[in-house]
Amino acid sequence: MSASSSISPSASHLGADPKIVRRLSSVSHIILVLSGKGGVGKSSVSAQLALSLSSSPSPADSDRNARVGILDIDLTGPSIPRMLGLDGSSVKQSTDGWVPVYTDASQHLAVMSVGFLLRSKNDSVVWRGPKKNAMIKQFLGDVRWGELDYLIIDTPPGTSDEHISILEYLRTFNPTAVMVTTPQAVSLADNLRSLDFCRKTNLPVLGLIENMSGYICPHCKDCTNVWGKGGGEALAKREGLRFLGRIPIDPGLVRVLDDAKEDAQHELEKQLDGTRLSTTEPVTIDQPLPQEGQAAESKETEDKKSATPAGTILSRTTIQRYKSSLTFPIFQEITDQIRTLAHQHRLHPQPSGVLSSSES
Repeated sequence: MSASSSISPSASHLGADPKIVRRLSSVSHIILVLSGKGGVGKSSVSAQLALSLSSSPSPADSDRNARVGILDIDLTGPSIPRMLGLDGSSVKQSTDGWVPVYTDASQHLAVMSVGFLLRSKNDSVVWRGPKKNAMIKQFLGDVRWGELDYLIIDTPPGTSDEHISILEYLRTFNPTAVMVTTPQAVSLADNLRSLDFCRKTNLPVLGLIENMSGYICPHCKDCTNVWGKGGGEALAKREGLRFLGRIPIDPGLVRVLDDAKEDAQHELEKQLDGTRLSTTEPVTIDQPLPQEGQAAESKETEDKKSATPAGTILSRTTIQRYKSSLTFPIFQEITDQIRTLAHQHRLHPQPSGVLSSSES
């Protein structure tokens, strides 16, 4: 069933906002990425999870890759656009709502963030709770997500207005969560508060990821445990959580965006020299790309498509850099576990706040 169809709230969505039901009824799995502490790489994990899922087979049709959306509700610190090479992109309005920004022509990864709505990426967002609440509701009810296999929601650190709002709106959609921590004791303590939040709100936790677990030397490839190791796994074992795995610090991953900018600039110059991008206007690596060979179409057909169907040169090269990083295969193993656990939860929803490791 397409998101553009007229959908009435079913018995399972009684009490939910009809606009949100209309948009999200075609989303198979909704996964929140949580952390009790800032600076643990939660947005990086969200971006890698979305990229890994969009490179994996769809649970509905193994002959195609999964369709994934990533919603950035870290309203005061949106970083997803920059991480995916989409800085400078903007959200377009259609007759059927906001059109998300896509990373490439395949449209397998749709992105929405308040960062696309700011006049400058350096603008601050100074909003009280009601304004944040209204923005989240608009993201869920007005964005033309379409049919998605997964919707990844990158949340701010802690347990604040954004978390309460998103759970109120999504309660009837059976969302799940993935928690992110680092090995240090202070991060582990803060994540206990997030876990308590999940239990109190009956948000099932698929598992826990230990991020920044060791440092991979760019020369010898040895891994040094700078901030310790095993804290996340110990926490998961103690609290009955599924431990999904460790992600080390990879200098190559840290440099993904800078390296991607260089690659994108070279690609742009090559395309301009080869006249593949023929235009009288200046072209930059963060500008939306036209679809190659796109013929003139009717307004109705055009309106159903994204105004930025091919992403940007920078977003394409950023994704290529992510996939060639040393940590991508590690994260793919974590993603496979999350896919399996999300599918199990969809078949047999758990009422408790934690999916225990023994049940998983």
